[in-house]
Amino acid sequence: MRIYSTAFAEGGEIPVKNTQEAEDLSPELVFEDIPAGTKSLVLIADDPDAPDPKAPKYLWLHWLVINLPADTRGLPEGVKQLPAKARAGINDCDAEGWSGPRPPIGVHRYYFHLFALDTELTLSAGFKRADVEKAMKGHILAKAQTFGTYLLLANR
Repeated sequence: MRIYSTAFAEGGEIPVKNTQEAEDLSPELVFEDIPAGTKSLVLIADDPDAPDPKAPKYLWLHWLVINLPADTRGLPEGVKQLPAKARAGINDCDAEGWSGPRPPIGVHRYYFHLFALDTELTLSAGFKRADVEKAMKGHILAKAQTFGTYLLLANR
């Protein structure tokens, strides 16, 4: 299984338009080689470098989406309407959907994790990462990831 973005190369810089410094559009993502038997996909985007890459203290969640249909082959830039059955969870900006990069200091890495599951997840409204991780246990068929980086314009 593979996930990548058309907006940036693996490990490359995420465009400003995909950050909170500009339009805060989610980057276009492409999903390939989804395994047979997949019933749904989960997307998690996070920053392991928060708040400071030299002394990271927590994993900052930027995006959480469950129940993407197994035939989903990606998400367009700035996606406003998720595919049928897909639902967005609450990120660490206390919002549903994408909240792009805005690192307080240094260059941060932003990982996009894709999970193929053998089930759909049944979660109550307002679900968070811990809820998803618990519900996914024992149901992951495959996983893939890509990442981009970002440094605030003011810090360049």
